[in-house]
Amino acid sequence: MTSVGDVDIRGPEMFARYAYAPNQLGYCGPPDLDALTGGSVERIRTAARRFSGAWPYLRVLSALTGISDPLDYRLVESYWLGGGVGAALDADEFYAALLAVIGPQAGHYWSHLDDELAGEAAGNHCFHVFGVYPWTRFLGRGMDEHPLHVLDSCRITPATVLARHGDHAEVRCQRLEWDGTSLQLSVPTTQTVEVRIEGYSAVPDVQPGESVAVHWGRVCGRLDATHVRDLDDSTDRQLSVTNRRLAVVAG
Repeated sequence: MTSVGDVDIRGPEMFARYAYAPNQLGYCGPPDLDALTGGSVERIRTAARRFSGAWPYLRVLSALTGISDPLDYRLVESYWLGGGVGAALDADEFYAALLAVIGPQAGHYWSHLDDELAGEAAGNHCFHVFGVYPWTRFLGRGMDEHPLHVLDSCRITPATVLARHGDHAEVRCQRLEWDGTSLQLSVPTTQTVEVRIEGYSAVPDVQPGESVAVHWGRVCGRLDATHVRDLDDSTDRQLSVTNRRLAVVAG
């Protein structure tokens, strides 16, 4: 356990590593990249509260599980990877609590956040990517490449490191595909991802044979067998319920 005094900092550390890529790209969170790449626990906490995507989930997970700290490692792990303490929550209860937090700031852009989406709800990042974010609703309109790229990049992808080449790694993983009517994962393919960018690396000593998480083309953490299983299960479940909605729309 990594700690300072009696404070477990694994949760803030994991949050920072997984949140770094979209923050560095300017997609989410405050303009305080230094907080995520070496800031103190309190600085990470301050930055985390300004992530309009992840923070509401962590608040709701905290309230519903009775774990008082939204950046408790158990909650952060469950949010990013699926499984864990969040997997046991009632989906309807979670969704109602989430809407109570994000609904007032949703506006017309988020008009799809209605009762029908409750059946897709889960207390993890995968639901946010495929259900709450609007990108799946842009598929099938004749310009599928961009929304598919965003969906595949934003989801947390488990990968196996095949080779390390300086600041990059060659990994084997499944990519997201769209066949015109549904989303599915490809057969495993090889791609190059970033291990270090602008001097920062979440896993600087990553080696071939390790299982890692990839977020927006960057390695953001190591995965054990349980993590990989949870990611696979939460992704498969989310694709199933998302495809059900897309089939209704297409029909």
